[in-house]
Amino acid sequence: MELVATLLIAGVILLVLETVLPGMIAGVVGACCLLAGVVVAYDRFGLRTGHGVLVCVLFILLVGTILYLKYFPTSRFANKFISHQSIGAIGGERLDLLNRKGVAYTVLRPSGTALIEGHRVDVVTEGEFVEKGSALEVVAIEGMRVVVRPIT
Repeated sequence: MELVATLLIAGVILLVLETVLPGMIAGVVGACCLLAGVVVAYDRFGLRTGHGVLVCVLFILLVGTILYLKYFPTSRFANKFISHQSIGAIGGERLDLLNRKGVAYTVLRPSGTALIEGHRVDVVTEGEFVEKGSALEVVAIEGMRVVVRPIT
């Protein structure tokens, strides 16, 4: 029984270490230890004890997974592994451009660049081609897309 207990304890310890060690080696070896412990329990002690060990291992894995998912991500220990810095802004929606006027900086086929109030902006038309230098108006902002229409 000592071998079964040793394999199970080693398996659990290795699975816990997998949360902080890179590479999945500890996790794979830990899972193999748990499997070996269950197999040895079936081999040496019969079906009844083997079933008991299997149920205990599955219960411990289930409870451990639930506790890990609930408490580990917000723990002080996990904060050491999480970066809280941002490198830069994506520059998402530019609602300030809506209904503004500009000029096509490049040919829009249907996407390209426009000069709107002195700023170069990547734009897309509603489908038609627009020649370079044509007057434009911003008609919609769809996420990061700036939709323009030629002024006639």
